[in-house]
Amino acid sequence: MTHLNLISESKSFGGKVGFYSHFSTICNSEMRFAVYQPPQAAQTPVPILYFLAGLTCTEENFIVKAGALPWAAEYGLMLVAPDTSPRNTGIPGEDEDWDFGTGAGFYVDATETPWRSHYQMYSYVVQELPTLITANFPAQSENQGIFGHSMGGHGALVCAMRNPNLYKSVSAFAPITAPMRCPWGKKAFSRYLGDDQAAWRAYDAGELVQQVGYHSPILIDQGTADKFLATQLLPEVFESACAAVNQPLNLRYQPGYDHSYYFISSIIADHIRHHAIALSAI
Repeated sequence: MTHLNLISESKSFGGKVGFYSHFSTICNSEMRFAVYQPPQAAQTPVPILYFLAGLTCTEENFIVKAGALPWAAEYGLMLVAPDTSPRNTGIPGEDEDWDFGTGAGFYVDATETPWRSHYQMYSYVVQELPTLITANFPAQSENQGIFGHSMGGHGALVCAMRNPNLYKSVSAFAPITAPMRCPWGKKAFSRYLGDDQAAWRAYDAGELVQQVGYHSPILIDQGTADKFLATQLLPEVFESACAAVNQPLNLRYQPGYDHSYYFISSIIADHIRHHAIALSAI
């Protein structure tokens, strides 16, 4: 069993928040993640809900800012929030850009040198992390959902569609839904994955939904005052792709909201409830 290092632990809403580090064999580096164990976990294993954060974030942002803990406590859901990339790998230039490298793993398995030696966030999220969680915490391995924000919303959609048997539910806040068509995605994909557009399609939600779809309705919330809406997020592309294959999608535009955790915390209850229903927690 992989050794987990407990960094800190605090009681919260009857449960507890823990921050952990461990050596990741997939990323070949030290990785960190946060876990909220609801009060119900003291008596019985509970469903797991993974949250993937956006650019520049760490494992802390969601836990501290999203307002999710009281809802997870109410519904008896374990929340797991990994970091957004490997860190301090020694790769030249990994700290030069805020939207690439450190804090910007994009939840892909890099194939290009030098990034492929550490930046394997897709496999980390769908393979190593779930194995770690179910081995070390009172969690129901067969009962998992996933959601995320921005870059993490992209990651959640991709992970869910590519692993429908692993995730029973998916949702996203202001996700990058068509990374092949936006500046953030083109920059990250070209450097992590090279020039082969076929490799890009495997990590593009708009492409994937037409190839494989998803077994359940997808919930997406998008603020209308989000400064990245028109250039980076492109929810209308994903909406059209879903319509083309009759994929159930609940895309809600929230008037006046921006891209921040103020937006996320305002509607977090709806998302926790969406997953709680799918995970039979209510």
